Amino acid sequence: MNNVPYNTNKVKQINTDLVKNILKNQEHATKAYIAQHTGLSVATCGNILKELIQTGEVIEMELGESKGGRPPRNYAYNANYSYIACLYMSNEGEENTLTYAIANLIGEIIEEDALKCEVIDFNMLDSFIGSILEKYSIIKAIGIGVPGVVNKGKIGVCDIEELIDFPLESQLKAKYDVEFIIENDMNCSVFGMYKNETENQPHSMAVMSFQKRNFPGSGMIVDGKIVRGFSTFAGEISFLPFGISREEQFKQLHQEETFLPLVVKSIISLIAILNPEQIALTGGLCKAKHLSTIIEECKKMIPNEHMPTITLIENIRTAYVQGLILLTLERLTYQLQLVEKKI
Repeated sequence: MNNVPYNTNKVKQINTDLVKNILKNQEHATKAYIAQHTGLSVATCGNILKELIQTGEVIEMELGESKGGRPPRNYAYNANYSYIACLYMSNEGEENTLTYAIANLIGEIIEEDALKCEVIDFNMLDSFIGSILEKYSIIKAIGIGVPGVVNKGKIGVCDIEELIDFPLESQLKAKYDVEFIIENDMNCSVFGMYKNETENQPHSMAVMSFQKRNFPGSGMIVDGKIVRGFSTFAGEISFLPFGISREEQFKQLHQEETFLPLVVKSIISLIAILNPEQIALTGGLCKAKHLSTIIEECKKMIPNEHMPTITLIENIRTAYVQGLILLTLERLTYQLQLVEKKI
């Protein structure tokens, strides 16, 4: 009996999210429309809308067109009811960069910029997060993209040495009363790319990054789900058995004559294991002049009917930011559903 209120609250929150999701995708909607598209009763939708109007998350609009009876009331979602913040770090080339975006609850970017940093560590991130929360007090969630492995909020293998083995999520949660999501950079990028494929969305796809000064990595999507692995190590292609030390691998990646063979082996391995429909290559080490050679070399090993479409994306920033925004919004919207599935 003690579990009944707990479960009832979960169901109520899930129903509330269903109503909000309908309104987020419509300029405005009536209770009848919301009920039809959520499967909830009109009375339930009315109660949820009443509460959302009181908090300001939903706006009550003018009456709609009458079809013989009492004209229906329209409702609209207040996308600026609260914000999210997304930031990611990189150190390709010779400098550290922290890129950030402030977005509303339908993903519209309010502010964005990129900052050059001498060092990126917890103190720097802590100071920056404190400053944006002071500027935007309505931020409810913060997503952080990391060039490395993130397992249960703790950073493992990472291109930012100052963050290796650091429990970033728990440290931030202990200080700030907002939701946090810490995610691998390639997972964010592939998720953003996948969501942008509005037509003929692929069954599976991957992004492979070959950046200067860093080991390569990849992000993978299957059936709309990010492939993370049991310890979120999936996609760490620099650990493939190339038969050389990691030090030698790093050296060969940064030499023109040895770069392409390593790339081709990485792609062939990914094709054989994941069999994706699309692979996007990115990072400063990949050039347009390499693409045709890479494809032809892969075809020497992979039968043509199993070859994915391989493309080059010179700047993946847009996909990265979009993916991080979407994942952060999902943390707010679907948090209870995710918890329920694990029980």
